[in-house]
Amino acid sequence: MVQAYNFLASWQLFPEKCDFQNGLTPKSGNYKIESVKNGHNLLISINWVSIENEAFYSQYEIVPDDTIRPFDNQEIADSIQASIVNASTIRCVFFKEDKSILTVTHEILSNGYLRITQEGFNKEAASFTNIEIYHKQMSVLPYASSVGSVAIRPTKEGVIKHKALSAMEDQTNMQLNQIRQQIELLAKQAQEIRKRKELSLMIYEAKLSFKPQIGQVYHLYEKRDHTHILSLVAPQEWGGAGPFKQFLSSVQLLADHTWIEVGSAAAFQ
Repeated sequence: MVQAYNFLASWQLFPEKCDFQNGLTPKSGNYKIESVKNGHNLLISINWVSIENEAFYSQYEIVPDDTIRPFDNQEIADSIQASIVNASTIRCVFFKEDKSILTVTHEILSNGYLRITQEGFNKEAASFTNIEIYHKQMSVLPYASSVGSVAIRPTKEGVIKHKALSAMEDQTNMQLNQIRQQIELLAKQAQEIRKRKELSLMIYEAKLSFKPQIGQVYHLYEKRDHTHILSLVAPQEWGGAGPFKQFLSSVQLLADHTWIEVGSAAAFQ
């Protein structure tokens, strides 16, 4: 079963990339293909959830040797013929009373996606084509979809699992959102501390002619020689930058001996 290797995975549905002419529209879905019985058979499992939150499940086994074999669920089909067309295509044809009623073609696309094309007839005997696009899952979720899949049957267990999954997703998303907000807050606090540190280094390198008091507001200026000076005189008291090149900001000394900006130069312009 070397040629089927590319298909052996759990695939997650892209609802927005699909085109459904028949059946319910899925909200989410998973299509799983496994190798069983020493690699001679393929087990196909389909789980999906409709927009109305109905959970469905289907599973059937194929032998892709191009031989027509009896199908397990006689209500759906009498027999099935599966074949590996090439390394990127597997085709399954379902028969009822010796007539082909559904052809399911699995294709690995050039971008690595799985396209499943279902061609058959609805209850009114009108032909339809459903196209489903899947991407390979890194981890397997316990729900999924395939609208036109064979032997689909709703299960109470599936509904219970879906409700539990929805509750789990709501809770984990809420917790992740709380963590994200905490991370954003910590990042903002770290940025403020970094800004206070840079401002404090500038002030402690400036010329000081007095001892600053905690909680007191002072005014930082740039001198004409590009050095800095801390002054008790505000720019409005000078009528501008005074004898200095420019006013930078009003600052306040905190209890931890760092400085915080309490008024910028733009506020005085």
